[in-house]
Amino acid sequence: MNEVIKAMLERRSIRRFKPDVPEKEVLDQIIEAGLYAASGMGRQTTIIVAVTNREIIEKLSKVNAEIWGKEGTDPFYGAPAILIVLAEKGWRNGAYDGSLVMGNLMLAAHALGLGSIWINRAKQEFEMDEWKAWLKSIGAEGEWEGVGHCAVGYIDGDIPKPAPRKPNRVFWVE
Repeated sequence: MNEVIKAMLERRSIRRFKPDVPEKEVLDQIIEAGLYAASGMGRQTTIIVAVTNREIIEKLSKVNAEIWGKEGTDPFYGAPAILIVLAEKGWRNGAYDGSLVMGNLMLAAHALGLGSIWINRAKQEFEMDEWKAWLKSIGAEGEWEGVGHCAVGYIDGDIPKPAPRKPNRVFWVE
């Protein structure tokens, strides 16, 4: 079987991570794969903010849990790296482009032996003045809309088995 298709079929969302931060070179490969995602009209209007700073991850986790309505939990499942995908605010294809970036990030993490999971609520986080200011403070100028968080790390445990695929999801017109 083709290696890319095999990765697509085997990748699963991981909800238990070891605390060890993946090597920067490995994270750079994952990020590069994300940056090569297709984008509407080839505009490449998404950015990725890579966070391995534990204090920032904990702050993001806290606000994410509050938005989710599950205060006191860790929506990032202890992942030691969070790759935040943001789209240019107002670009009509932003959510679509960002979704393709997220898919590439998760597939690349899997291909490199790491686990990942897409965590929502980035949209609400980056509508907050505190997080808009934080983006500016790290040099991400402009107006951004959160698409998602790709929580990444070494898997703590077994890779989950795939759920059975639902029937009647393909319609051929020949």
